Amino acid sequence: MYELVGVHATSPSKVGRDAAELCGLSEPTGIIATDNIDALVDLAADAVVYTSQGETRPREAQAEIIRFLAAGTNVVASSLIWLVHPPHADDWLSEPLREAAESGGASMYVNGVDPGYVADQLPLAALSLTERAEQILCQELCDYGTYDDADFTGVAFGFGTTPEHTPMMFIPGVLKSAWGGNIVMLAEELGVDLEEIRERYEPWVTHEPIDCTMMRVEPGQVAAVRFAVEGIVDGKPAIVIEHVNRLTPAAAPDWPYPPDGKPGSHRVVVTGTPGVEINTHLGLGDTDHNTAGVISTAARIVNAIPAVCEAPPGLVGLRDLPAGQVRGVLR
Repeated sequence: MYELVGVHATSPSKVGRDAAELCGLSEPTGIIATDNIDALVDLAADAVVYTSQGETRPREAQAEIIRFLAAGTNVVASSLIWLVHPPHADDWLSEPLREAAESGGASMYVNGVDPGYVADQLPLAALSLTERAEQILCQELCDYGTYDDADFTGVAFGFGTTPEHTPMMFIPGVLKSAWGGNIVMLAEELGVDLEEIRERYEPWVTHEPIDCTMMRVEPGQVAAVRFAVEGIVDGKPAIVIEHVNRLTPAAAPDWPYPPDGKPGSHRVVVTGTPGVEINTHLGLGDTDHNTAGVISTAARIVNAIPAVCEAPPGLVGLRDLPAGQVRGVLR
């Protein structure tokens, strides 16, 4: 069990409100949201769950996290995804965080569903079941239509723009920086040398209007994207992380869909002897799959808190933690 001792809020409308109210719960916790980071650092909490958007403000996020690490507070984060595999991150980002963690005797762990689970723990589980692998394909096949995040996800993926526009996520080098860490980690685990890491990207343009929670897409605008990061071994894509993301099932009908009629799936396919396929569906019953994805991203790091608190000081990745990170989940 965890004890909540503080909550940070950046929105003025949330500052001064009880944590329970912000979560839609009726019984007050007595923990009031604040925008005073100094006050939160002074709480000397065992761990901070950092889910603030960091990819568009990396310097600011880095500075905030450094303050907690230097004070001895461990950090689990879904932000700064370049640190999913710490050795892959650029020195300007990782070294100040590493120094703060080591000086404060704290640890920092970054993970999530993707980047994260679908290209680290899931493929490692699949690979453990095969004698010989020729290719590892990690995929997110997901309808983002119900995801109410046009301002970040919509902009990053270029939904609702013309195909001539290059969204920020598909500027050359960005995909490699975000998902390349997972590629490198898997290559290291497999004991293979990567010749290079390649990127590919393809937009799909709708001919009919598409209305969904994310946005309205007019004819001639992008309503689906397909992209991948590929680790090349012996001249072939050996480790592939691919996304097929669409707005409603009507978009990109010729591209792969999730199996079993699901609206979203994270899967790994190992081509080898024997071949192995594992599918993960987030959100069962009445839970929307995009809502489930947000919950699972947070759960991925929250469940790691005990292991991260026990880890040696510094930046840690999946391989530095116990395989089982589920203490306290059954309740």
